[in-house]
Amino acid sequence: MKTKELKNLSVSQLEKELANFKKEKFNLRIQKMNSQITNSARITIVRRTIAKILTFINQKKKEKWVKEFYKEK
Repeated sequence: MKTKELKNLSVSQLEKELANFKKEKFNLRIQKMNSQITNSARITIVRRTIAKILTFINQKKKEKWVKEFYKEK
């Protein structure tokens, strides 16, 4: 997925995408072990996408926390 697409998703949607990419990463690792992988660069792409998703999840949770914290003051 593109970074712009990930930015616009909600936390729950990001968590669903994260689960999908983790499954894909697992399947790619199995294929690599069995020498059946056709595109080895896909592993790197999936790994980086997982990192992006985790970053956006943490950013959104932090933004929500900061808004709630300063709303009380």
